[in-house]
Amino acid sequence: MSKYQVNEKGYYGNFGGAYIPEMLYPNVEELRQQYLSIIEEPEFQAAYNQLLRDYVGRPSPLYLAPRLSERYGANIFLKREDLNHTGAHKINNTIGQILLAERLGKKRIIAETGAGQHGVATATVCALKGLECIVYMGAIDIERQAPNVARMKMMGAKVVAATSGSQTLKDATNEALRDWINNPLDTHYIIGSVVGPHPYPDMVARFQSIISEETKRQLLEKTGTDSPDYVLACVGGGSNAAGMFYHFLDDEQVALIAIEAAGHGVDSGETAATTALGKEGVLHGSRSILMQTADGQVVEPYSISAGLDYPGIGPQHAWLFKSGRGKYVSITDDEAMQAGLRLTQLEGIIPAIESAHALAYLEKMTFKKSDNVVVCLSGRGDKDLDNYMKYFDL
Repeated sequence: MSKYQVNEKGYYGNFGGAYIPEMLYPNVEELRQQYLSIIEEPEFQAAYNQLLRDYVGRPSPLYLAPRLSERYGANIFLKREDLNHTGAHKINNTIGQILLAERLGKKRIIAETGAGQHGVATATVCALKGLECIVYMGAIDIERQAPNVARMKMMGAKVVAATSGSQTLKDATNEALRDWINNPLDTHYIIGSVVGPHPYPDMVARFQSIISEETKRQLLEKTGTDSPDYVLACVGGGSNAAGMFYHFLDDEQVALIAIEAAGHGVDSGETAATTALGKEGVLHGSRSILMQTADGQVVEPYSISAGLDYPGIGPQHAWLFKSGRGKYVSITDDEAMQAGLRLTQLEGIIPAIESAHALAYLEKMTFKKSDNVVVCLSGRGDKDLDNYMKYFDL
């Protein structure tokens, strides 16, 4: 078994586990006991793959970006998760989890969302399956991601504002967990990232692993090798990165680079650069690395990008960072916004601000002409047009 994957106790190295209140134990234990046997069933796999193909539009293209490649002096490939139905990678996971919820007999679905992409993806699959949907979203994120809120409501989801704390993703997750505690029998919580108690980080990574599975096949077709030299992905909780890295974890020749949000700067006090500032601790049901005060209180994160505005990272990412298998770096708001504009003007593709963080790190790297570099373009920038317009005074 891979030393970078979860062990039978639910840990990646010393990160992970299930630190949950007693009231949640039956829900989490039911999932832990059944998730693998359900998702490995041939009928489940057939239904999952059929929806990915016919509903989501997979495989997503692996695009060799000629003008970016010229700029950076390497072969820059974009894994186009922005072209999925709903505009991001999040749908890969919600399709999987809604099929799982159906098999577990759950009739009510809850979710948390930051940038709104996971909320939209959850509302989408609930509409597809005719299930009740409640999405918790920070009040500040509701304001800055208005188009996604409208999409969720249009699909019949109830959007509930989280008004405590920083009123962003962390607080939305807290509210969703409270709901689950109060409604343990009929409700399935679709967590959107590789965070939370075991088995969520593993389950979400498995559903997102389709990203790297396709990439290997596509790269082989285009270059004659299925191993890139570098793989880049942005990280908040880290679901797109977990999927992008999944099938390369044991190929030590492939450099894995995860890009966090530095906000106004790592030392500015307004940042979400978890690995630069964080310490080990427990958040939202798992042991990981998180930004916290000396007495263990969670520090409020900040990023211009709602999807990276999280004070921790998933436990697998914490282990990849600590073991040295992955390189974890951070990019400021300004660097990300400039990278978003750069891609738009060089390739005619408007990226989500989250994805722009990964693109921005290309500016800090030096390549050989023959290097194959894959950047996960985790989402499209439609939801961020308002932020782009304000920032660039368009």
